[in-house]
Amino acid sequence: MERKTGTLFEGNRMSDEANPYRPPKSEVLLETRAIVPAGKGRRLGTVLVDYACFIALSFCVGLLLFLVFGEAATAAIQQVPDLVFGGLLMLAYYAFFEGIWGRTPGKLLFGTVVVNEAGGKPTLGQVVARTLCRFIPFEPFSFFGKRGWHDSIPKTHVVLARMR
Repeated sequence: MERKTGTLFEGNRMSDEANPYRPPKSEVLLETRAIVPAGKGRRLGTVLVDYACFIALSFCVGLLLFLVFGEAATAAIQQVPDLVFGGLLMLAYYAFFEGIWGRTPGKLLFGTVVVNEAGGKPTLGQVVARTLCRFIPFEPFSFFGKRGWHDSIPKTHVVLARMR
């Protein structure tokens, strides 16, 4: 059998250029956002909306526990210090919303999103660190500076979601 070179088939193999199953040649671009910080007024609005949502969540969790477990749930909740119960609920609230979408209901309403230093989606560790930093005494006063502690410590930013 005679071998032809420079054709679509070399021996019993198809050349890479003629192979319809070869992977496409394209650049893979990671989704990142421009880091345009959200203003302090917009950030205050997100805090107020998220606080209202957090209070509603706390009420719903308490009501659900009461409906499922009755008076025993109420007694058990009263035994847990408020800081522990509220802290766990807050951690669940922010880890759920910021961990999945990078946005809480307040951030969605005010058009902001949490990103990492490169402008991509923050890791779950960064989201947990952001939430734990909210418990640092006087942390809200850190916003009188350039960046709040719950942004600077886990290396995240809150930026505008759309650039239009």
